[in-house]
Amino acid sequence: MTRMYIDCREFPSEMNCSVALSADSESELLEAAVQHAVTVHKHVDTSELRSQLKTLFHQGTPPLAAPPRA
Repeated sequence: MTRMYIDCREFPSEMNCSVALSADSESELLEAAVQHAVTVHKHVDTSELRSQLKTLFHQGTPPLAAPPRA
């Protein structure tokens, strides 16, 4: 089983979000990422959002230092 993560610090946002989420399964990470996107960033939970989030997953664990923003 490979650890996976998604890192909000990679993307510009009005709030300069510093959250990085990681999990041992894609489904667990997706649920956490959707909850974060909806609650914090006010996105709507759609199949399109879920598909987009999956493309942003990385294998491993998030770096300690913030990556460069897109």
